Amino acid sequence: MTAIDPDDHTVDELTEELETVDDEDELQAILEAERAGQDRATAREAVHRRLEETGAEADDESDGVEEGTETEGEYEETKEDVGDEAEGEDVDEDEIDESETEPDEAEGEAEEDDGLSHPTRDKKHIRALEDGDYADMWIFCETQGGELLDVSREMLGKGRELMDQFETDYGDEEDVVAFLMGDDCEDLAEECIAYGADVAVYHEDERLERFLHKPYTEIASHMARGEGTIESTDWREYDKPRYILFPATNNGRDLSAKVQAELDSGLASDCSDLFIEENEISNPVKTGEPGVKKTVEKVLHMKRPDFSGFEYSTILCLDNPDRDFHPQGASVIPGSFEPIEPDADRDGLVVEHEMELPDDWFRVEITEYDQLEAGIDLTGHDVIVCLGRGIGDDPTEGMELGLDLVDAFEDAELGITRGIVTSSYQFEGHVEAYSKEERQIGETGQVVAPTIYIAAGVSGAVQHKVGMDESDTIIAINTDTDARIRDFSDYFIEGDLFEVLPRLTEAVESGETDLEPEAVADGGEDDD
Repeated sequence: MTAIDPDDHTVDELTEELETVDDEDELQAILEAERAGQDRATAREAVHRRLEETGAEADDESDGVEEGTETEGEYEETKEDVGDEAEGEDVDEDEIDESETEPDEAEGEAEEDDGLSHPTRDKKHIRALEDGDYADMWIFCETQGGELLDVSREMLGKGRELMDQFETDYGDEEDVVAFLMGDDCEDLAEECIAYGADVAVYHEDERLERFLHKPYTEIASHMARGEGTIESTDWREYDKPRYILFPATNNGRDLSAKVQAELDSGLASDCSDLFIEENEISNPVKTGEPGVKKTVEKVLHMKRPDFSGFEYSTILCLDNPDRDFHPQGASVIPGSFEPIEPDADRDGLVVEHEMELPDDWFRVEITEYDQLEAGIDLTGHDVIVCLGRGIGDDPTEGMELGLDLVDAFEDAELGITRGIVTSSYQFEGHVEAYSKEERQIGETGQVVAPTIYIAAGVSGAVQHKVGMDESDTIIAINTDTDARIRDFSDYFIEGDLFEVLPRLTEAVESGETDLEPEAVADGGEDDD
């Protein structure tokens, strides 16, 4: 009988108790008791680690993970990636058993290595960061043409709200940290402070004028890990950010995946809502043992539309036993949040990040380019009128009626579904421009969240729902009472859009500038 009965302890408690045991025989007895009892892999690993610490070895009975496989909490990196501080031993290529080489190579007929055939040849295991120190919410503020994108301001406002509530809930004051890079971005860093950041870290280099995968990824990861000169890092005392947000733009999606991989963590993409609260979990993969519940504090809940488009999933990035997954990361759909009012007098710290950027990171050089037209931005309007395939009986007239209704509102814009973009409808010249892809709303188009969304002749495909489901009030017009859009509309008008739209336009133009949704849905005095 051992002094410590592993069945009486959780894995965390057992790990602490093992620190008091130095006797090899007793540790072996605890290991045998665990095998005979609950036989928890994480508990056995804890005993193994303690045996190694005391200089002893476990018995030869098969335990843990088979040789040659990765364990939970380990990953592979090249020595070039992790530097001289990586754990593990270097492998002398001269010591490689010839029997492990390909037959042709063993016979001296190997082809010249192009560096691509065996990309993992020099990789080795290292243990992910354990018991790290994490703090702050980091927000990547994307820029374009020397200005912050609107989504950057939106995320700063949401980050400010979240971290203010974080302080109230937990009593810990942590910062909102904006990070950005470009060829001239110091003033933009100051602007980030005005929009809610406590700290703004920026990296300037004329070669960073446009987004490039390699340098942007390396710089962002370098910043997040707190690497660099003392002058650019002495403001922080933690290993990695607790949370990190990116915009769900083309560049933001690319950068988020690469940076989170560099930081050895997870990512929830295309989120439309965020909140922080504790979470009780019972999954044995996360708790370390079956039948045990564990409460985790300060969990970022990341809400996103799921693949059906009719439900929302909440993604959590939770630690596994013996491993920390941080930062908890998400990319945010533009238009999901409102920016706060900027305060030019707001106090904050602006830090210039320093890092050598090798020329090899800039192998792609843009020598010439054409400036495209700005396109149509459907976000930020009070009203969106969206037309679908219901205009097919007379596409030109349907488009004209939609534009008439848009003009009747003070702040409205016209959108279309993908069905119109891919259709063979023939539009007369004066409205043809409104049928282009730049006005498409949906999963592969723009995402909007207006106060009023009027969907005329729109069936409600799941891909379209993703692009407009955050609208405050949704009004649908359709002759088909079984159309899917009815399921998620606040008001459904059964009728032909060619008859209903003119009546809506007349109701708006009648002088009701503060039109209530009920009045719009009624379409005037008469009911359909």
